[in-house]
Amino acid sequence: MNRIRIATRSAVASLALALSLGLPGQSASTRWQPLPAIPDPQGFAGAFVGCSGDALLFAGGANFPVPVWEHDKVFHTGAFALPRRDGEWLRLPPLATPLAYGMSVQLDDELLCLGGDDGEQVHAEVFALRWNGSELARRELPPLPVALAYGGAARIGAVVYVVGGQHGRSIDDATAAGFRLDLGAAEPVWTALPELPGGPRALPFVVAQHDGRGPRIYAFGGRRRDAGAPFGLDFQRDCWRLAADATAWERRADAPVPLAAGAATAMGQAHVMVLSYADGSILRAIAAAGASERDFDHPGFPRTLYTYHTITDAWAAAGSIPEPAQNQVTTTAAHWGDAVVVASGEIRPRVRTPAVWAVTVPPRTAAFGALNTTVLAGYLLAMLGVGVWFARRNNDTNAFFRGGQRVPWWAAACSIYASMLSSLTYVALPALVFATDWLLYPGTLMILATAPIAAHLAMPFFRRLDATSAYEYFGARFSMPVRLLGSGLFTLFHVSRMGIVMALTALALAAVTGLSPGWCVLLMGALCLVYSAIGGIEAVIWADTIQTFVLLGGAIVCLLWVFAGLDGGVAEMIDAGRAADKFRLLDLDFGPDSFSRLALWVVVLGGLGQNVASYTADQAIVQRYFTTPDVRTAARSIWLNGFMAVPCTALFFLLGSALFAFYRRHPERLDPSLQTDQVFPLFIGAELPAGIAGLVVAGIFAAAQSTVSTSMNSTATTVVTDFLRPLRACRDDRGYLRAARVLTVIMGCLGTGAGLVFISPEIRSLMAGYFKVIGMFMGALAGLFLLGITTRRATGPGAIVGLVVGVAVMLVTWQLTPTDGYLYAAIGIAAVWSVGYAASLVLPSRPRDLTGLTLHDPTRSPT
Repeated sequence: MNRIRIATRSAVASLALALSLGLPGQSASTRWQPLPAIPDPQGFAGAFVGCSGDALLFAGGANFPVPVWEHDKVFHTGAFALPRRDGEWLRLPPLATPLAYGMSVQLDDELLCLGGDDGEQVHAEVFALRWNGSELARRELPPLPVALAYGGAARIGAVVYVVGGQHGRSIDDATAAGFRLDLGAAEPVWTALPELPGGPRALPFVVAQHDGRGPRIYAFGGRRRDAGAPFGLDFQRDCWRLAADATAWERRADAPVPLAAGAATAMGQAHVMVLSYADGSILRAIAAAGASERDFDHPGFPRTLYTYHTITDAWAAAGSIPEPAQNQVTTTAAHWGDAVVVASGEIRPRVRTPAVWAVTVPPRTAAFGALNTTVLAGYLLAMLGVGVWFARRNNDTNAFFRGGQRVPWWAAACSIYASMLSSLTYVALPALVFATDWLLYPGTLMILATAPIAAHLAMPFFRRLDATSAYEYFGARFSMPVRLLGSGLFTLFHVSRMGIVMALTALALAAVTGLSPGWCVLLMGALCLVYSAIGGIEAVIWADTIQTFVLLGGAIVCLLWVFAGLDGGVAEMIDAGRAADKFRLLDLDFGPDSFSRLALWVVVLGGLGQNVASYTADQAIVQRYFTTPDVRTAARSIWLNGFMAVPCTALFFLLGSALFAFYRRHPERLDPSLQTDQVFPLFIGAELPAGIAGLVVAGIFAAAQSTVSTSMNSTATTVVTDFLRPLRACRDDRGYLRAARVLTVIMGCLGTGAGLVFISPEIRSLMAGYFKVIGMFMGALAGLFLLGITTRRATGPGAIVGLVVGVAVMLVTWQLTPTDGYLYAAIGIAAVWSVGYAASLVLPSRPRDLTGLTLHDPTRSPT
């Protein structure tokens, strides 16, 4: 009992410390910090801007000598580098030709410069600049098909896109044409894009950003000649997205105001932020006043900032440019470290500025509040109490690993459901549906096809063996090496799974509570360690049962609250979803590339593979089969879990669709600094009232804890059962019980460490990452199980070959093919079974007694 008291005090202290760090933060839009100014008092417009060698590069540009209205524009060759933010600009060797108003694209560690104007003619040349700290190198690339300047450019991977611009020095030379260059090709060649349907334009914005399904090119704004407009310049608002196959442009929502000649960039995972622009309003004011540009008291360009969210196709105002910064047009936004740089540019007609700004978007952290904290802390302490209560009943390994086989079947069903659900479903599934559609839903129905296999085939086999570990079957059917390989592979899978689950939940909690993701991971790890290590599987199951009601209740509350935030309620969600094709349920295109996306056959096979893998070879689920009194009650728990999964998964799909409709109506409430996986937690923290938010956050915690605690207990079970017991590493059962508790702590620490590693803004969807992990580990184990029960010919050596080759096939599939991760489990099953069977026919092996170990010899009755 001293150990229990000490562990509980430690966990409570961790909880108090972590929650005390979740102090209220300040809401912010953008933060502009000054950097050293360009070493020219006039500044420049239209320069090439980017990064190389960790330095900021600035080359070319144009300006007007003072007094600006008495001189012609001068084009420059000067080049500069800023090695660090607090450093000084270095003057570099000049460009070969004075150039301005070309297009800049960041290309790995090079600044790609495309086209430009030299004051006399427009150029087609393309070159890349690289700065190594002492020298500026220039690399020539294929020139543009036509001379071009005043256009926009962006990059996706190795492919560079150029859209709009002018073929000559006059606005009358504006074009709607576009081009692309694949720098990854053996011989890169420019090819034409379809013309922009909105018509020709100069100085458009062209940005690459993810739209939830993949990276896409967006082109919007710009200006063109219109004799009826002030000064003959018509500023545009239309926005277009290049189709995934680059064969057509798709119309998107118009910008709230005309936009041209500014700096815009991808921000976060699905935002485009416009940091500078001209909207034509000043020209309209000058024309209305009957004045000239020279005589008009120009107030500067508009200060309001705008964002565009690619998933919801919605624009929003995003605060304003803070003083003393100004709207600096005809410049390029460049990512430098964690900031976006706006360097020099035009601030009034003919007037430039040398000012350079580093722009960041701080997270919008709000106070979690005392009531929410109290609700969450109360829930977490209750879970600790469950562990302490059941610790009194764990006197041997049978109680620790099997719960004394006294768990009610309905509680075992809730535990299976909660373990399979996890925060991956609770948080990532609504986020995935928010970003995409319902194509995955048919895969969830495969649980009903798998339930008969689990209830009437896999579970009776394991109960017949009276096993504690699922991999004891591998030892009986094949050999001890196969058993150890299977158990080891399972352990690796669940350490990875714990990491993914804790990382995702940490991102969710960070968006709501103000805690850092790292602290959230540590908090989850510590709490799960305590009640798993001291309470055993019975504590885990009853905690899961409580958590099932908490997490489902929280999801229902959120869904109702989202509907309340929509003027049209459910009807508005349906209308918004239909308009954006968000309810697409089936992809019936079975073309040659269908294996790389969620075509129906991929979803069905993938869903079958994942469910078969989980319900036949995952110790975390199989262990529940032994916690009920007999086979009949164990089968009931499997069927109840299956019938729960279908409507409950639909609940989370509905929640994702509702969140899409909500943020389509309220795009200003999205936080550009957050990942797409955080959209549900963002809603919880920003929209739900105090107390209810704490309850729903407890639901997120519940979803994570159910999975993490299960993984901790099941990995400890397999290590003790499959590795320590065969070696007789402990003298008696109490020794194995102590070893199980120590191993629970060790596995929990490893999973927590993996969670700290997996916290990465580069992970677009942790759900997609989870599908790949399932396939690479559990698909292979399910292939082994099916190999063992479906044929008498399979042997131990053949099984080892099948397992090794199957894992190799999965690694090749992952690294060298575009196969959708949802299909990985089915591929793993097929690869291990087919290779294992073929190898068994060739490799010699000793005869084994297979009585009761295959479908062909089911002679022993399960208990």
